[in-house]
Amino acid sequence: MPYLVHTAHAQFLGFWVGAIGWILTIVSIGLVQWRIWVVSDFTYINSGLAWVGIWRTCFYTHVLVTSEYEVMYCQKVRLSDAFAPSEIAAAQPMMLLALILGLFGNSGVIYGLRNVYFGLDKQKPIMLAFSIGGGFLILGGVSSFIPLFWNLHSVVTNQTIAFPSNFYMPPAPIEQHVGSGIAVGIFGSILVVGSGMVFLSYRFPEGLRTKVDPSCLEEGQPGLGETGMTLSLRSTPMGSRVTMNGRGVDNPAFQS
Repeated sequence: MPYLVHTAHAQFLGFWVGAIGWILTIVSIGLVQWRIWVVSDFTYINSGLAWVGIWRTCFYTHVLVTSEYEVMYCQKVRLSDAFAPSEIAAAQPMMLLALILGLFGNSGVIYGLRNVYFGLDKQKPIMLAFSIGGGFLILGGVSSFIPLFWNLHSVVTNQTIAFPSNFYMPPAPIEQHVGSGIAVGIFGSILVVGSGMVFLSYRFPEGLRTKVDPSCLEEGQPGLGETGMTLSLRSTPMGSRVTMNGRGVDNPAFQS
């Protein structure tokens, strides 16, 4: 059984890198701090800062409260809302797609690493698992890159959102800042894509025979039989033959 662990050190490291990136993608999905609005009206937004995420908007206030929070007012942003801008409407399904693709990708590479580290040395399952898993990881990273950079562009160009009156948000902020949700998501996406590229770059060692074909065993050739081990040696000067079977080796020096 060939030893393959030394050929997959980079892939083992790539798995942990991809897993961390996938977790950071999940964190990014849950964060509300994608876009930070700086407002001048402190009537409702007492801190002067409002957070705009892909699922909800929130701000600290002592005037308005919701049942879930004591000093924070939040309103959900749904995909069906007419006021939701294109970058937020696209981010909701695409980030969830990235989450699912990352899950499939990590599952595939785990199966491939299992074959490598547990000595299951068939070439086809290992290469297939690494190729499919790496492809899913790259697709997942690209799926999250698109909405992240789209929202980043909206922040840089100070794009506004026409929130309805029950959100108590101003028609436009004084300025916007990139929130931690975008920063964490971009970093996680880079890790996921890098992990996928590492798995796609794996190459099975050339010339490695994983199995001995019994049909290729001929008399006088060393090999592994079904019932025991047979070793045939021919000495050049004397032409003598030593045979080793499952019970021991006959030494010609003790034969009369």
